[in-house]
Amino acid sequence: MPTTPDLSTLAPAYDRSAITTGIVHIGVGGFHRAHQAMYIDRLMREGLGSGAPDSTGSGAPDSTGSGAPDSTGSGAPSTCLDWGICGVGLLPGDARMRDALASQDHTYTLTLKHSDGHHESTVIGSIHDYLFAPDDPQAVLRLMAEPATRIVSLTVTEGGYNIDDATGAFRTESDGARHDAAHPHEPSTAFGYIVEALRRRREAGIIPFTVMSCDNLPGNGRIARTAVVGQAAMSDPALATWIDEHVSFPNCMVDRITPQTTPEDIAEVRSELGIEDAWPVVCEPFTQWVLEDDFPAGRPPYEEVGVQMVDDVVPYELMKLRLLNASHQGLGHWGRLLGMTYGHEAAADDDIATWVRTYLEREALPRLLPVPGIDLAEYVDTLFERFTNASIADTLERLAFFGPSGMPKFVLPTVRDNLAAGGSIRLGAALCAAWSLGVLGTDENGRPIPRVDDLRPLAERQEAGDETAFIADEEIFGDLAENESFRTTYLEELAALRSQGARARMRALVADV
Repeated sequence: MPTTPDLSTLAPAYDRSAITTGIVHIGVGGFHRAHQAMYIDRLMREGLGSGAPDSTGSGAPDSTGSGAPDSTGSGAPSTCLDWGICGVGLLPGDARMRDALASQDHTYTLTLKHSDGHHESTVIGSIHDYLFAPDDPQAVLRLMAEPATRIVSLTVTEGGYNIDDATGAFRTESDGARHDAAHPHEPSTAFGYIVEALRRRREAGIIPFTVMSCDNLPGNGRIARTAVVGQAAMSDPALATWIDEHVSFPNCMVDRITPQTTPEDIAEVRSELGIEDAWPVVCEPFTQWVLEDDFPAGRPPYEEVGVQMVDDVVPYELMKLRLLNASHQGLGHWGRLLGMTYGHEAAADDDIATWVRTYLEREALPRLLPVPGIDLAEYVDTLFERFTNASIADTLERLAFFGPSGMPKFVLPTVRDNLAAGGSIRLGAALCAAWSLGVLGTDENGRPIPRVDDLRPLAERQEAGDETAFIADEEIFGDLAENESFRTTYLEELAALRSQGARARMRALVADV
């Protein structure tokens, strides 16, 4: 840690000097450090094996695309310490993470905050290096092209994949995509780096790494494939075809509520543990990772440290996105209208909690697939146990921040499914209306609501008389504004919210059967 503090029993017992890179992770933030890095740290503490297929990378396609085992896959991990993580930052703001981690030998404290006030802390040591790409882009590419690098993982946020929500296509017109197409050997984006590294591995006869998205997206592996293949096609169509045919992009579902680190968190680590940590992480005790088992180049034995390895992650991800993440949107947009600050406040409010539960029961749950091993009613109960954990202090501002990228993935797909099936859409439409009023920037008590997106001009046009201006944003709503049923229901709920207020309207909606 920064000034060689006494880590006592919290310090990793394994030999961190022996760690080598098996995983390159792009986008090191709080969630990655509370989730994947925690699982790898657990693996190293327990001294579990490699999970690699063998030293030759058997089972992976060769560089020519013949499908035969590649004999040049040397460097397959043989111990748990060979699955070390090297973080990569691409954006100017990532320099702060570089400096924080470098100052403390890339370790950091992870504190689980239980609902009874109990704190459970440990020092995570699985990130053994961090490269800030603007400092040395070629160093990043060299590492990604190394045979020992078997996985390149990503947490670059929902909006970081450069995918058009309406068409599902890669946005070739974006500045980053255009730059990386024109200068493929000098990339600037995550997908440009991945494409160039895969090109180098192919030319060197090295088996391709697995690209593993850990972002909160439905079909995150599929979306990562679209982004990587789309970027490659702009400069090298043959390489794009090879990537599409031979690189694995497993889907996964990830779950752990991880608020942004605050100055109070830093002070708490100092006072409770005697550790000066420039960037600790706090999170809830609950964690879940459901991962498709598709790693031709080898993987850690994730199943030994609590990861659910499955053939099909879709039922699990739909459950999480349409129940947990949709609930977060409900807490965020209703809570902000009522002048609340934290997620646990909103979850403990009887009207908001009842509304969210009713939305899940009436509109979300009927459109879900069966989930192996999961009782969905119990899952919903567990959500509210998690949401009401006051120790986490997750802000509604953070939850609402994901409105523009999250509502099209968490709530609107349920609306579309119900439109197709003849189900109810009223509660989903009401949530959209509540969101639009919160975007105006004033709660029902006349106090300011922190601005978290750039949608206020649309909400202001709506208030000025263009009643469909907000839902006409095709990047978010697609063609829903043209659907008569949705448009009519939305306008009814907007009018009802204006006349009744949020609390009265939530009660009326719950009572309306």
